[in-house]
Amino acid sequence: MIVEVVGAVVHDAAGRLLTVRKRGTSRFMLPGGKREPGEDDLTAPAREVCEELGVEVTAASLLGDFEAQAANEPGAIVRCRAFLVEIAGRIALQAEIEELLWIDPAASPAAPIAPLLVSQILPALPAEPRAMTARSRSPPSELPAAPSGRRPGGG
Repeated sequence: MIVEVVGAVVHDAAGRLLTVRKRGTSRFMLPGGKREPGEDDLTAPAREVCEELGVEVTAASLLGDFEAQAANEPGAIVRCRAFLVEIAGRIALQAEIEELLWIDPAASPAAPIAPLLVSQILPALPAEPRAMTARSRSPPSELPAAPSGRRPGGG
């Protein structure tokens, strides 16, 4: 079985990567998840980030497509389209997110990390990531709207 997902790569000012652990799981992974029917590549990660972290995606660019053993579905393969994203707002754990962890992408993580992140995405990250928390200069027409009923940065 193949599980198709989108993932959001978020860095802080120190270059650390944001990872999350979903309720009932043991491994940390990128924020993100499965597309809703009809969602495009930019709408899906923006919705997931808003739902899981309560922040708005202000810009996104494709990092790449990656595939590995699924962390939480035995015998499944996860196929992820990962985006480097900029966010606005204060991160607040929401929905199914139990815990967040900022990791140094260049160091071996002490916490259990999803195979896709360890074997595929971490090696593909830019050597010097920029902080992804400032407002983007991209025109608003290029960015998906926040899902209705959700306030960016709200809890």
